[in-house]
Amino acid sequence: MKTIPMTLCFIDQHPRILLGMKKRGLGKDKWNGFGGKVEIETAEDAVRREVAEECGVVVKDLEKVGILDFAWQGNPETLQVHVFKAGSFSGEPVETEEMKPKWFFADEIPFSDMWQDDVYWMPMLLSGRKFHGRFVLDGDNQLIEKEIEELETI
Repeated sequence: MKTIPMTLCFIDQHPRILLGMKKRGLGKDKWNGFGGKVEIETAEDAVRREVAEECGVVVKDLEKVGILDFAWQGNPETLQVHVFKAGSFSGEPVETEEMKPKWFFADEIPFSDMWQDDVYWMPMLLSGRKFHGRFVLDGDNQLIEKEIEELETI
């Protein structure tokens, strides 16, 4: 089993959160946070790089809030996603080739146009709780198994 480290960042300025509409690749046409693969860097450095590349802003106060493990039926690889939250940033969110950013009020998050697992852990992120989730998806990216737990520390 191979684990691939990934990152995900949500810019949270309560009561608003910045999401991006994915324009290509895995997750195309879904709202999500900003992030991607960890290369030859730490997860924190990777998420800073990815946020800047995907929406043109520099996050300032990153806090690691979760880890999400994703497996697909019949695939030996697992994506291990390090989830961060940032409350402040510099610059202005802009559309890029990869993502189209948009602010949402916390009570209007478009869960029906997001990954199916988001509804299970995003409320924890928004309420300041830390978490670890494990999710299994089928070949059509439909959620078939889920496990989520709150953590004291991450």
